[in-house]
Amino acid sequence: MEIYVDGDACPVKDEVIKVAERHELQIHMVSNTWLRYGRHPLVNAVVVPEEPDAADDWIAEHIKAGDIAITADIPLASRCVGEGAKVLDPKGKIFTEDSMGMTLAVRDLMTNLRETGDVKSYSPAFSKQDRSRFLSSLDQLICKK
Repeated sequence: MEIYVDGDACPVKDEVIKVAERHELQIHMVSNTWLRYGRHPLVNAVVVPEEPDAADDWIAEHIKAGDIAITADIPLASRCVGEGAKVLDPKGKIFTEDSMGMTLAVRDLMTNLRETGDVKSYSPAFSKQDRSRFLSSLDQLICKK
């Protein structure tokens, strides 16, 4: 089992490392800029070109069944679930094969509504509860394996 992190805007990189250390798991921190985590012995820092979806493509091409992906990107989550990986968003939500269809549909609907101006985007601030939920969910996914 390895952990793949969509690292560019991930607010829980430190938490991923903390849990991975406890379980001695390899982490692939994928981004289009250099992240300071590349010096950690469990972290494989992967810097991809600054092209749309380059990090997503790298993760989707390397992840395997039984691995864990950390991402808030719904299309990437769907690709990883399709490969048999477990997927977790930074707020602790676990994506499953059963939930991906509805999750993608809602994402597409909201994108359309924002583009037409019918709905304004609102994302609540990342909270301590989100961080705690993430830690619990990640540990739970690892322990189930």
